Amino acid sequence: MKSRKSTIKRSTQETSITVSVNLDGTGKTDIKTGINFLDHLIVSFGKHSLMDLKVVAKTNDNIEHHLIEDTAITIGQAIDKALDSRKGITRFGNAAVPMDESIAEASIDLVKRPFSKLTLSIKRNKIEDMSKEDLEHFFISLLQNLNSCIHLTVKYGENDHHKVEAAIKSLAVALRRAVSLDSKQKGIPSTKGSM
Repeated sequence: MKSRKSTIKRSTQETSITVSVNLDGTGKTDIKTGINFLDHLIVSFGKHSLMDLKVVAKTNDNIEHHLIEDTAITIGQAIDKALDSRKGITRFGNAAVPMDESIAEASIDLVKRPFSKLTLSIKRNKIEDMSKEDLEHFFISLLQNLNSCIHLTVKYGENDHHKVEAAIKSLAVALRRAVSLDSKQKGIPSTKGSM
């Protein structure tokens, strides 16, 4: 089986991002974005998806929005590249993950037709060191660049921190299931013969 690893470098006047991913890892992460809560979310994403993930993100214009957006884009593109033709994968994955009083559900189809539906239900304007709109934009940018069909919904909850953590963990677990190799699957998991 071909190695399912990739490295993507994204360099613009706004940011310099390098992401390395190993889909068949153990959840080992090394994350450096300079934004504490963003680091925490990406560490959780790697840990619960069981993919090894290294992220080095630097701002060139000191605008956090650009750093958050470009980090999400690059992570999504690195995972998409590591999936290659998507031969032999399970393709579909779903998970419901609770975090205390909150629960989130994620459903994924790794078909190469991007669609995403996101409902985080965040009430506060800021969670830790990230604004509500930047948190939402991180998730949207990540989902769009995974080149997949993904529905991610916080079903209910009171604590916004818990809602966001449940969301990233449910996404990670659903992705872990979808990227897993199916020994019964011969070739591309589609009646079309391609994704």
